[in-house]
Amino acid sequence: MRVSGGFCLVTAWFGLVNGWRLLGIVLGASGVHELGHYLALRLLGASCGRLRLGVLGAVLESDGGRLSYGRELVCVLAGPGANLLCALLLTAAGRGAWEVMTGANLVLCGFNLLPLRPLDGGRALYLAVSWLAGPAAGETAARWAGALTGTLLGTAVVWLMKCTGGSLWLLPTAVAAYFLAVREVFGKQEFL
Repeated sequence: MRVSGGFCLVTAWFGLVNGWRLLGIVLGASGVHELGHYLALRLLGASCGRLRLGVLGAVLESDGGRLSYGRELVCVLAGPGANLLCALLLTAAGRGAWEVMTGANLVLCGFNLLPLRPLDGGRALYLAVSWLAGPAAGETAARWAGALTGTLLGTAVVWLMKCTGGSLWLLPTAVAAYFLAVREVFGKQEFL
């Protein structure tokens, strides 16, 4: 496992601003998410390598390059699917007792489905379009969708910060969204 300094900083900042209980819940939902990816990869015969924790979340390294577009798409969507399943199970079991955990899983699911690389939605868009029209079309679709999504997300977060009186814990999200949009426009995958 590799943990970046940025992950530690953002995690500590989130815990200080929002409380350690909420941080534990969000990290638990993140664990469910990565477990979904892991199980799908293993079920489809791919090996799993190192887990990297960075500013934008976790990345489970694998040899998914041996998988077909369809199988890799299943693995990519398994993380958000695990969060959705967990939220449904918590809702069914809890009768309102697990609202924060349910919400954390739903937010993580929805956020990760945004078509913005390195999020699952950006990879899923690339894979789906590549499967249908080839990798060049997949790259073009992912780049433009990512640039638009990053710009809109960054702008929405700045607007939300302004409306709520400047909730600074949202600042890293806005900055990251703008950086990711720029990265997609210029086609530099290692930009952030």
